[in-house]
Amino acid sequence: MITLQEKQIVVTGGSGFLGSHVVERLTGMGCRKVFVPRSGKYDLRKQEAVSRLFDEVRPEIIFHLGAVVGGIGANRENPGSFFYDNIVMGVELMEQARRRGTQKFVAVGTVCAYPKFADVPFREDDLWSGYPEETNAPYGLAKKMLLVQAQAYREQYGFNAIYLLPVNLYGPRDSFDPAKSHVIPALIRKCLEAAESDAREIEVWGTGKASREFLYVDDCADAIVSAAQRFDGPDPVNLGVGSEITIRALVELIAELTGFKGKVVWNSDKPDGQPRRCLDVSRAEREFGFRAKTNFRDGLRRTIDWYRASRQVERSDGLSEGDTRARV
Repeated sequence: MITLQEKQIVVTGGSGFLGSHVVERLTGMGCRKVFVPRSGKYDLRKQEAVSRLFDEVRPEIIFHLGAVVGGIGANRENPGSFFYDNIVMGVELMEQARRRGTQKFVAVGTVCAYPKFADVPFREDDLWSGYPEETNAPYGLAKKMLLVQAQAYREQYGFNAIYLLPVNLYGPRDSFDPAKSHVIPALIRKCLEAAESDAREIEVWGTGKASREFLYVDDCADAIVSAAQRFDGPDPVNLGVGSEITIRALVELIAELTGFKGKVVWNSDKPDGQPRRCLDVSRAEREFGFRAKTNFRDGLRRTIDWYRASRQVERSDGLSEGDTRARV
């Protein structure tokens, strides 16, 4: 087991949604040397910037959570940049970590790496059984290359890299920007704005038949830190709750919690994305004792409460809430 408290730790993406919760978890357990590289100074797509990060910070442990992400719309509009930005960040960061003698590299992948028609629940051994869902395949494959690199470096160099596969996340501090948001924040924003304006209906992409599994962000942060301390192996590990909900049922639940009582119009001309997502989470429990603990309804309520409060702050500061044409 690795003791993290006295280590020099770098968390890429540490100011983002998941990353900020991981940083909070690390500092809360007494880690005193946690560094978050900001893109203005350290553009991790550039070799010179990555090298400078190692020169200046000398990390002993790296949590690589940095990524360029978005919902279905963003993935469809930016497949090239999503592929390039994500793959080049991971490749250069892990290579420099290997060369500089970093003690452990925690690579965080994505459920989008799984094949479109993988058997449910998704088992880690089925990760290579087919091609990912087309709308997010470039992103999913770029992040999956972290697994290939981690396993190759472990085999050739004895480099201690692990690879984790979180399912869809939600929770406070998620992005509610329509251009970037995933399904839960997009639906929360849409339903709240419709309820406040007494709108009679909202439009949602797809048919509602697809299913998703959702992991509360605090639970995911706990899992990542626990894996860093207790897991040392070449195999990928799923992080999730092990149950799924259809998008239709999700919309009904969010409408209830936000007070929207109007009609939901399903735009079936828009894609559903991957038909189903539900993970086999037994490996995480077996290898480092992780089990998600947050009830989904409670987690949604906390997320909605956080967003309501953040909107009040924006309004009191005179900030614009931006484009309201969210789609999911």
